[in-house]
Amino acid sequence: MNNNTIVQKLWSLCDILRDDGITYQQYVTELTLLLFLKMAQETATERHLAQLVDDIDGLDWFTARQDGLGDLYEGLLQKNASEVKVE
Repeated sequence: MNNNTIVQKLWSLCDILRDDGITYQQYVTELTLLLFLKMAQETATERHLAQLVDDIDGLDWFTARQDGLGDLYEGLLQKNASEVKVE
């Protein structure tokens, strides 16, 4: 199956999400996440995913919601920018 065929099939799946009132950005994000999960399953890296879910589940989300989830995102961006890039 070539990329164009896959894109066409994914685009047709967007109809399901559009019917639920989901915006373009949201359904692209949702389909990308589903593709990530499919790749994790096919490459037998589901345990890594399970570990991430378990570790995230242990975080205190109530505090994060009060302070704003945007702060968490910005913090991750700052850490990424300051990380030494290895070439």
